[in-house]
Amino acid sequence: MFTGIVTALGTVREIVPIGGGQDMRLVIAAPWGDMGMVDIGASIACSGCCLTVIERGADWFAVQVSAETLAHTTLGRWTVGARVNLERSLKLGDELGGHIVSGHVDGLGEAVSATPENESTRWRFRVPRDLARFIARKGSVAIDGVSLTVNDVDQDSFGVNIIPHTASVTSFGGLKPGDAVNIEIDMLARYVARLAEFK
Repeated sequence: MFTGIVTALGTVREIVPIGGGQDMRLVIAAPWGDMGMVDIGASIACSGCCLTVIERGADWFAVQVSAETLAHTTLGRWTVGARVNLERSLKLGDELGGHIVSGHVDGLGEAVSATPENESTRWRFRVPRDLARFIARKGSVAIDGVSLTVNDVDQDSFGVNIIPHTASVTSFGGLKPGDAVNIEIDMLARYVARLAEFK
């Protein structure tokens, strides 16, 4: 489990196709400085995707990504040098600064526009219709692993405000309209919808 509060901005260092080119091994540089404290088998959210550490060095870790994950997230589009939002898994007693995030991406969204709004930027994202119904004004959503509050909702799009600090410490600083993003809907919304199906 995660909170959607990004703790580091990593960089894709190496991409190796495996499993006949269907899966891949990623090496990600991490600026934490304490990778020796990260256990093999630990979970790290990488731009919203919960991935398992299979190897690590002084300033990097490696993960293996299945074809299923590559097909439903932005990871298959990553290139060497890509910036990655990183968050280590939540420990009991940690501050819950964002919202409960599982690291299980529900689908892809598209950045539609970025409009300056006072000292922040109003980003608009389009999502598939089957995900749009789970996104509510003043609810929570994780975009590339970043916990955000939804400010407005339209049929298949929604807006969030990104303050300068968030843009400087996450991949939002390099995001452009037209880019694909990983979307994880609020876990509570998912379960409420599922329960409603049984009424």
